[in-house]
Amino acid sequence: MRLRRLAITLSKLDLNENPDSSLEQYFTPGEIASRWLSDIRAFGDISPGCRIADLGAGNGILGIGAAIMGAGFVTFIDVDQEMCKLIAKNSESTLQAGSYEIMNIEIGKEDPDLSNIDLVISNPPWGRQTEGADSHFLDLISTLGVTAHLMHSSDAQHIKNRFENMGWNVEKYGEADFPIPASYAHHKKTRGSTRAGFWRLSPP
Repeated sequence: MRLRRLAITLSKLDLNENPDSSLEQYFTPGEIASRWLSDIRAFGDISPGCRIADLGAGNGILGIGAAIMGAGFVTFIDVDQEMCKLIAKNSESTLQAGSYEIMNIEIGKEDPDLSNIDLVISNPPWGRQTEGADSHFLDLISTLGVTAHLMHSSDAQHIKNRFENMGWNVEKYGEADFPIPASYAHHKKTRGSTRAGFWRLSPP
């Protein structure tokens, strides 16, 4: 699928009309998702038939996009039950039955069975509301020991330090302006943006 067509397809996925600020539920726009997934595929990390875990999946946009690009199976994980229902709705309308599963669990408190995963893709909470909110996501990535692609604040320093100290290879390969709509009461502007960075983490 061409990049523009993929962006349009992903932009049509349903969103949660009542996001939870405590979970930092900011949705990845279709254009950013499609370009990021294209970069991941360019690394050779999305390959035909590969198995992917989408951590903190939100509405499922990243995992769905990866499946459209040829991934064989996607495991969506999200703590929010309503988000899991949304993932199910979006997946049913775009993916083949049997090509995905949805886990409604809290990373860090429950251990998902991801023993057959080839790749992790995640846009975790950045810790703007709760400091260290991403720590359990990073812990799980390090435990799985497979290549991971991570979207996080572009000025985050702890990612490189944390994984390089464990012997991982860490590459920050891109940045993009991430739009922030006035979804929550504490937002004073009607619309803003923040700078997102993209990392590739590969185990030793």
